Amino acid sequence: MTKELEIWWNEVSKGYQEDSDLHTKSALYGPFCPDEDKLKLLGNLKGKKILEVGCGGAQCSIAFAKKGAICTGLDISKNQLDYAEKIVKKNKVKVKLIKKDIQTLSGIKSNSFDIVFSAYALLYVPNLKKCFKEINRVLKTGGIFVFSHDSPFFLTLDAKTKKIVRSYLRTGKQEEIDFGPDGSKHKFVFYNRKLSEIYNSLVETGFFVKKILEPYYPKQKAWSRKSWREIYPPEFVKLMPPTIIFKAVKI
Repeated sequence: MTKELEIWWNEVSKGYQEDSDLHTKSALYGPFCPDEDKLKLLGNLKGKKILEVGCGGAQCSIAFAKKGAICTGLDISKNQLDYAEKIVKKNKVKVKLIKKDIQTLSGIKSNSFDIVFSAYALLYVPNLKKCFKEINRVLKTGGIFVFSHDSPFFLTLDAKTKKIVRSYLRTGKQEEIDFGPDGSKHKFVFYNRKLSEIYNSLVETGFFVKKILEPYYPKQKAWSRKSWREIYPPEFVKLMPPTIIFKAVKI
């Protein structure tokens, strides 16, 4: 991942964590999306070794640890990991936290994890196939890879006007000026991809895709504050769910 992204997440970490109000009861997949307790994509977690890539505040890893998993969280942002360390201690669980680019998992043993999980982090990865290849390497054969991602279709639309403002075919690096929850101005970088690119990257790096989900769950309370409702207006997301989830297995 790029230095631009590391800077952006360090700048917005405090505001993001305060404004998104993420809980640690169950792993969250994204806005207006059921959590893991409802979707049950990972199965029984007791004793399972889980790697969370792009863990942010490690809320999902904490939720997994509460269910008996042995968890490691990776993130590029020091400020995110500092926040994660505080809430890991507050929740009285064990989660190993590592500052690392999620594209390159050097130093992590091959075939060492039962599950790799990621929620809304892969939008920031410049080279998705490189990332998937590394995730495949660290997973045991038959291991599960579950991740959520901004819906490529939702990203083409303007939430206020409900009109297409970005070409679905325009893939690759995108740069925008972003405003944090506190109104601060930041340069925001992400990587736009078609659904076929995500799917094919999984297949070409040794995964079998078991499920693709595009759920809508209006009762979710996380990301519910006013600043998030401007990005995900409730009346809009019921027409176009913002989250897509993939469940794949290493073959």
